[in-house]
Amino acid sequence: MGRNKQRILLGMSGGVDSSVAGYLLREQGYDVIGVTMKVWPQDCITRAEDKCCGPQAVADARSVAHALGIPHYVVDEADQFERVVIDYFASEYQAGRTPNPCVMCNEKLKFGNLWSKAKALGCDYIATGHYAIIDEVDATPSSHEEKRGEGAASTYAILRKGIDPRKDQSYFLFSLRQPQLRRALTPLGTMTKPQIREIAHSLGLKVAGKIDSQEICFVPGNDYKTFLRSHLGENEFHRGEIYDVDGNFVAEHGGIELFTIGQRKGLPGGSLRPRYVVDLDPETNRVIVGDADDLICEAFEIDRVNWHPVAGIDGLHPSPAESASPLAEGERTEVRGFPSRNGKSRQPSPHPLPCEGRGDERSLNGASGLPSSFEATVKIRYNHPGTVATVKPLENNRARIRLHEPQRAVTPGQAAVIYDGDIVIGGGWICRPASTRHPEPRKLSGSKEPAAIT
Repeated sequence: MGRNKQRILLGMSGGVDSSVAGYLLREQGYDVIGVTMKVWPQDCITRAEDKCCGPQAVADARSVAHALGIPHYVVDEADQFERVVIDYFASEYQAGRTPNPCVMCNEKLKFGNLWSKAKALGCDYIATGHYAIIDEVDATPSSHEEKRGEGAASTYAILRKGIDPRKDQSYFLFSLRQPQLRRALTPLGTMTKPQIREIAHSLGLKVAGKIDSQEICFVPGNDYKTFLRSHLGENEFHRGEIYDVDGNFVAEHGGIELFTIGQRKGLPGGSLRPRYVVDLDPETNRVIVGDADDLICEAFEIDRVNWHPVAGIDGLHPSPAESASPLAEGERTEVRGFPSRNGKSRQPSPHPLPCEGRGDERSLNGASGLPSSFEATVKIRYNHPGTVATVKPLENNRARIRLHEPQRAVTPGQAAVIYDGDIVIGGGWICRPASTRHPEPRKLSGSKEPAAIT
C-alpha cells in the first residue's frame, strides 16, 4: 500500500525542543519517526550521562516517543562522530584555532549521514528542534541558472533566523547546502522557548522542565582542556613560550592547545593591566599576549565560504559535493598525536583546516564572476549580536570582511555568518591573517623565568 502522508525522520536529542517538534509535526499530519544518534565514545559515557551524547538522552527520547505514539530508533554514529567532530575539535586547537563542533555536527551528521537512514525508512524530510526558519521560494531566473540547463532547481531554500532572538540557531546551520536545506524541517523557528515549554507541560512530557545544556555535548563541565588531555594524552600537547606583543618573554606554557583568542583566565600575572591572548602561532607554538586594545580587529578574511542562492552571487555557488566545513567530504582530520587505527601517531595535514590560502584552485569564472562589495550584518560567533560590515567576495571561496565598528577577539576557527536582515546569505571560517607578524622574541638577560603555565 502506498503512503498517503509524508514521512519525517525526526532527530530526537532527549530534550524538550525536539520532543515538542515531534508533537507539532504529528499534529500537522506527518508520519513521524523518531531517531536518536548514539554518538558518545565509550570513554565518555560515565562523564556525560545527562548530555545529548549520553545514554540518558536515549532513554528520555524513547520515553517521549512512546508518549507521542511514534516509533523510535537508535542509530550508532559513534565512529563518524569521532572522525568528523572530535578529531576536528582536537586538531583545530592544535592548529591555534578555536573550533565550532556544533556546525560540524549539523552539516556532517544531523543533516548529512542521517539522510541515508531517512531514505532507508522511506522518509521525505529530516526534522530537528533547531530554532530557525527554512522557507522555500521560487528561483529567480538568471544567466547562471540558464547555464545550468534543465537540471536547475525551480525553487531554493532560504534560511532565516528563528523569531526568538535568545534561542535563534541559524548561525549553526549556515554551512548546509541546498539539498540539505530543501529536505529539512524546523517547526520551532516561529515559536519561543516559553511556548515550547508550555506545550510540553500540557502534554505531561517528562522532559518539560529539562534544563537546556549550555555546554559542548561531549565536553562535560565545558572543561575542554581536560577533554583534550584525555583524548590526546598529556605528552602530545605542544609546549612553548608566552611573549607579549613587544616580543618580551613572559613565561613557558604547557601546550598551545590550552589557549584561545581573547582568553584572560590562567595567564601569568605581573602586569599593571589585564593580559589577554591576542594571537597563537602554531608553527612556533608561541602564545602572544597583550592588552584589551590589542584584541581589536577591523578586517579579516573567511575561507570555505558557503554562499546561499539568495545572495545572488553569480558563479560562486560550489557544487553540492563541496563542503563549507573545514572537513572536506570523506576527509579525516590529521590530528597531531592522535592515535590512528594502526596505533601510530599522525602528523598534521600539510593543509590545515580551514587553512590560509587554501581553497578550490579552480578559477570561478575569473574575476569577472566576482560581484562588488556589499553591506551586511556579520556575526563573528554564536553569542555575538552582529555588526554592520562591508563584505567583498573573493576567488577560491573566500571573502574579505571589513567591520564598520571594530570588534574584539575575532577568533580564527570560528564561523562568521553573513545576514541580510534575518536571512542567512552566507558564511565561512575565520582565517588567521597570513601577514601576522610580531617582534622577534627576546628574553631579558639575568631575569628569573616564571614557572610554566599549564
